[in-house]
Amino acid sequence: MKEQAGWTVEFYVDARGNSPVTAFVDGLPEQEQAKMARAIDLLREFGTLLGMPHARPIEGKLWELRGGAGRIFYFAYTGRRFILLHAYLKQRQVAPRQEVATARRRWTEFLEGER
Repeated sequence: MKEQAGWTVEFYVDARGNSPVTAFVDGLPEQEQAKMARAIDLLREFGTLLGMPHARPIEGKLWELRGGAGRIFYFAYTGRRFILLHAYLKQRQVAPRQEVATARRRWTEFLEGER
């Protein structure tokens, strides 16, 4: 069986040129940054095969990447690409609706920019 190349991970960038996920990760304590970096590396390596405890589906094709107390919403896009949309600190068992709504809005904005 031929081994496939890894996945590309891209960070959503808003209309002002800011990456909310990058800002979130950069604001974490060093140890939490390392956990998120490891989760992102696993996503690059295993792609859609990555599952619990590192990744889980949220709704539809929106997924949650789990690294320490941080959570990043993302989706798979064409060309073996993942787009990291939104990040937050886990506080409850269920992903807050407001956080999911923010990720969905950014997803829509991303797709509009790709046209």
